[in-house]
Amino acid sequence: MNTKLHAITDANGRPLSFFITAGQISDYTGAAALLDDLPKAQWMLADRGYDAEWFRDALEQKGIKPCIPGRKSRSIPVKYDKRRYKRRNRIEIMFGRLKDWRRVATRYDRCPTVFFAALALAATVLFWL
Repeated sequence: MNTKLHAITDANGRPLSFFITAGQISDYTGAAALLDDLPKAQWMLADRGYDAEWFRDALEQKGIKPCIPGRKSRSIPVKYDKRRYKRRNRIEIMFGRLKDWRRVATRYDRCPTVFFAALALAATVLFWL
């Protein structure tokens, strides 16, 4: 019953697409699934869980500059724009607003399809209507 939600948002923090994985699955799986849904953008802000060379290379092939801090276990530190990275709080605010809906926050639904439908409904009402 543990799930992890991956999301792509626009610059204003409004969700554009979602992907759900099991809780014990790595963030790389969500990154690979959402890679094709990325819109045209200059920057990609993500947390340390998405730090992988293949993901950085895929972003640069699409013309997107990654702003992802390196994992602590990295032998060579990665440079990223710390000032720009602070704007990632909009993504966290989006997740917080989604969790205002009790059905999303408590995850009563056993079926991931039903949970995803409730999530999409909450996102539509909160951010797009």
